[in-house]
Amino acid sequence: MRHRRLALIDMGTNTFHLLIVELPEARHPEPVVLLRTKVGVRLGEDGISKGEIAPEAYARALHTLAAFQEEIELHQVTEVRATATSAVRNASNGPALVHDIFEQTGIRVEIIPGAREAELICQGVRQAVPLGPDAHLIMDIGGGSVEFIVANQDTIFWKQSFEIGAQRLLDRFFRHDPLSTDDVHELQQYLSAKLAALTAAVQHYRPAALVGASGTFDTLGDLQAARAGQPRGNNLPPETPISLDSFYQSYHQLLHSTHEQRLAMPGMTPMRADMIVVACVLIDFVLKTYDFLHIRASAYALKEGLLQEMLTQ
Repeated sequence: MRHRRLALIDMGTNTFHLLIVELPEARHPEPVVLLRTKVGVRLGEDGISKGEIAPEAYARALHTLAAFQEEIELHQVTEVRATATSAVRNASNGPALVHDIFEQTGIRVEIIPGAREAELICQGVRQAVPLGPDAHLIMDIGGGSVEFIVANQDTIFWKQSFEIGAQRLLDRFFRHDPLSTDDVHELQQYLSAKLAALTAAVQHYRPAALVGASGTFDTLGDLQAARAGQPRGNNLPPETPISLDSFYQSYHQLLHSTHEQRLAMPGMTPMRADMIVVACVLIDFVLKTYDFLHIRASAYALKEGLLQEMLTQ
């Protein structure tokens, strides 16, 4: 009897993820991970602020999905679920890309709204970070959008997707390298205005801790591990604690370094060397505005949420 194998694709604005799992027999409750891979497609580069996917990014997306399709065939996958988020959602040529992906690979991509993205991220985070009964603020920084969710292990109390992802912030505020004090101040003012709804939700629900998901938080964990002389491979632990001291050590180093200096930092992911600066301004804003004392970083996000949803359906 052939086992049921699932492929989950998350077409993010910076990174495309592919997760292939084999579903368990009744006596083995956990799915077996056969492949977990990611590609820095940079779908938002040169186009996100104009509301389109630039030709080079479009080509990279098609090339990556073709490579994913080869892996899917190689692993004899029986079911494929692919989602696209902010970059495709807001691009005038997003539907054309989805059409071309289907024509060239047979993969059907679902463009999901921000609220659905937030739900799936929450589902994924819960598999990695035990939230317990206390409300937590979950934060997922993408290239196009940032999702904030106030939730505990059982209930989502509030969620919202904001189109202030790292690529958008980079296009708008990254005028000097390193960022000037004025650039940082202007970005903080912008965030304060844009995140008024989040501020109201935090005041109302009083989340106990901050949980960060996706690439920026993975890289902060890598920088922290490299400083301790314990570089991490690709198999990240489900949860990584990041102290305030550790975050601010990384943040101040990033803020006062040039692109070349950031690239040379042990633990840095090259694609993230610029975006991480504006992403950290956002994290600093959240930590200080809402008085969080540490960060719990989740290695799981949208695709793991999608898997969990499929397992429970």
